[in-house]
Formats: sequence, C-alpha cells, structure tokens
Amino acid sequence: MLKETNLRMTRQRRVILEELRKMDGHPTADKIYAVVRKRLPKISLGTVYRNLEVLSVLGEIQKLELSGSQKRFDCISDFHYHIRCTCCDRVDDAPMGPLKDFENRINGETSFKVLGHRIEFVGLCPDCRENPTSPGLKKFIPPNHLHVEK
Repeated sequence: MLKETNLRMTRQRRVILEELRKMDGHPTADKIYAVVRKRLPKISLGTVYRNLEVLSVLGEIQKLELSGSQKRFDCISDFHYHIRCTCCDRVDDAPMGPLKDFENRINGETSFKVLGHRIEFVGLCPDCRENPTSPGLKKFIPPNHLHVEK
C-alpha cells in the first residue's frame, strides 16, 4: 500500500511499527513514544502520533477509538473486536470473529451506505474482578453490585 500512495517506509515508521509489534496489548501513543524514544531519542511525540495515523490509514495497524479511553493501537491489522475493562481501561482482543453478515443486514434495512462497524465489549478484567476494593471500580458499579461472580 505504501507504493500505491507514494509514501515511503521511513526509518521512523519502520521503528514505530517494529516496536509496536513487540509490545503486549494495545498501547497508547504515549507508551509507544516512550519505547520508540529509546531507539530514536530525537523523535517527538507529534511525529509518533502522525506516523501511527499514517500506518493506520495504510492498513499496517489498527487505531482503536474506544469509548472512555485514549486512542490505542493494535499491530494486528485484520478486523477484530475488543473488550475494555471499565475500571482500569485494559484492552484485550475479544475471542470471536467479525460478524460478517451484520453489515449486509443493516444495508438492506436502511438508506445509509454502511462503511463498517465497531462493537466494543466492556466488562471487568480478571485483576479488577479479584480486587473489589479497587478505587476505580466503585465509580463504575453501584455498591450493591460490587460482589461480582468469578
């Protein structure tokens, strides 16, 4: 895709992509910047943001715009769903494939031309479930629901 858009795989883009692929989870641009700076000390946060956007547009990575959290980035570019902890904002891949027929059904029942869809699952990660006294947990769950089944 780089050739089709006349964009080069610059050293900065290559390092950002390499470091993102080494990271666990779905890091924010700030976390990626902190890691990339170890290899490219003069790189700016703005340059990292711009290159993450370019890599996302090119389909090399996914940009995740989940509710209630910062943008995150995923080195797996294939379309898939995510689940976010409402307490600590941890993001994991959801263990299910895309609902392929979903968009076709919507296209047939609306005058919109559907371009895609996003489904965000929310819940509590194992760490937050294990710690019901977590300060962040109380703001998301009413007190009578704090005893969550494991």
